[in-house]
Amino acid sequence: MDREQWRAAEDAHARAVDDLTGDHLERRRTGRTHPVEDFLFVYYRHRPGQLRRWHPGPGVKLLGDDLAGRGSWTYYTHDADGVFLDVDAYLGRRGEAVRFVHDLLEATAGRAPHLGCFGLHEWAMVYRLGAEEPRHENWPLRLSAAETDAVTESLPIRCSHADAFRFFTPPARSLNLLTPTRDTQTDHEQPGCLHATMDLYKWATKLGPVVPGPLLLQTFRSARRARELDMRASPYDLAELGYTPIRIETPAGRAEYVAEQRALAEQAEPIRQALISLCADLLART
Repeated sequence: MDREQWRAAEDAHARAVDDLTGDHLERRRTGRTHPVEDFLFVYYRHRPGQLRRWHPGPGVKLLGDDLAGRGSWTYYTHDADGVFLDVDAYLGRRGEAVRFVHDLLEATAGRAPHLGCFGLHEWAMVYRLGAEEPRHENWPLRLSAAETDAVTESLPIRCSHADAFRFFTPPARSLNLLTPTRDTQTDHEQPGCLHATMDLYKWATKLGPVVPGPLLLQTFRSARRARELDMRASPYDLAELGYTPIRIETPAGRAEYVAEQRALAEQAEPIRQALISLCADLLART
């Protein structure tokens, strides 16, 4: 990739990230928080500056003499013409991680999506909590605590995501039809799960420099959409932030949630497949 091409791609990536993260950075400077837009940075701990770093992906050499020290970046090397990713060095240290991500995403993609969870994991995270210990304490519940508990008890909870399940309150854990753990993650994850969609961003950040910039941004935008749906269906009242609730305590709300969940799963699947293909191509070199 000649200098003009890669500089244009890098600049476009930086502008896109600045648009996506500017409000978050401003809130961080002023000590404010946002339960939807800040979540990805808090939960996944991938900083905006890291997201802003553009990578061309494996098999691409950046030509020119204006490479801003890229030759010293981890897993990069250079020759007389330019800088490129040293895939063999990367696989020497990260091969097992690539295999794990590949196998998890392939297993997830191979299952039929389950679309009837209604976002109840968020309700299970506040089930029977005392008034002094609510989650997202700056945001009130849409219903009373007793009504919120009643909704949680009235619908079947089938959470398949280990990292969501671990935040259930102790009395809510027995309400779940599954007991997902990190050890059984590959056995349980399914493509209808909002958290599995959000985690596509996590796996892209874990894979690091082998993920081309455009694919990384796809995973981030998809994760943002998943988080928005997650919180619109939650028990919290976020009307002040402009989010219209999906009232899963009603039949109409549950139907709305299923439609939104299906659309999210469908748009996430090509992203999942792109990550699977990337991992498979890397593993073919081992």
